[in-house]
Amino acid sequence: MNYLLHGATLALAWFLATNVAVSAAVALVTDRTSRARYARRSAPLLLLLRLLPSTASVLFVALVFVPSYWKFEPREFTEGFDLTLTLAAAAAGALLVNAFARGAVAWWHAIGRARAWTQTAEPLALDGIGIPAFRVEAEQPVMALVGIVRSRLLVTRGLIDALTPEELAASISHEVSHHRAWDNLKRLAMRGTPDLLGWTRAARRLERGWAEAAELAADATASAVTDRAGRLALASALVKVARLMPALTPCTEPISTLVGGGEITSRVLRLIDEPPPRDAARRRTSSARLTLVVAAAASLAFTYAPLLATVHHATEVLVHRLP
Repeated sequence: MNYLLHGATLALAWFLATNVAVSAAVALVTDRTSRARYARRSAPLLLLLRLLPSTASVLFVALVFVPSYWKFEPREFTEGFDLTLTLAAAAAGALLVNAFARGAVAWWHAIGRARAWTQTAEPLALDGIGIPAFRVEAEQPVMALVGIVRSRLLVTRGLIDALTPEELAASISHEVSHHRAWDNLKRLAMRGTPDLLGWTRAARRLERGWAEAAELAADATASAVTDRAGRLALASALVKVARLMPALTPCTEPISTLVGGGEITSRVLRLIDEPPPRDAARRRTSSARLTLVVAAAASLAFTYAPLLATVHHATEVLVHRLP
């Protein structure tokens, strides 16, 4: 039992140390990136940066420290629980609890908002969207995608009346793009990720940037299946909806709305001026990502065993030198 408790304490301490280091690196890179270059980043890259501290910390503990501890640490003898390591483990535990609470609160608020909207919901017949749709009554026009596993599209009667059939179809296609990209899950992940980066200005920049990039991606995906007339209809719908619909604060709740992120003027101009992304460009991007993943996996395979020994040695040094 002492062996396992000691290992858990060290695991939490390593989680905190990795989290601090990666959070600082991400914050430094984000703060030194100009707004012009920052605005051109893709949604997956911004999401990766936002979740990198917690993801790197979990992967390091699970794939490096735990195997190292299990392989090299003697079962019959373990060191005591040093004050510094115990405090570090307690801080990591508090970080995890705080992250869970933030995610739970965001999810609970989203559920409450969805319940308020669906009190007077009526099924809305829409062909080919793949998710249930409902017409709701509300004082202000709203079009929102709620839920994660069982997503629902909610559209107020006022918004349906305000848009032409072409504009309504383009707007619905936009929300379906959010559903297919699992954007609500990504919003919840950013809200509930356990890291120190969330306390910095860099995290807010990344979240706002991701919200803007996600809206542009949904615009492009929605417009990619239509002709220029469809893209113009979506641009027209954005202008109308922006005047009528209350914008939700990005990344605070797992809810996607038509104007919930991004600057409307730039989105409209891009829809009018730029063609949708080509399949060839998407294939090149996917191929580059696959190559990078394969190279990283190969590198890790060659260095994994020495890395385990190095981490165990570093752990022993910390245990013996820290108060």
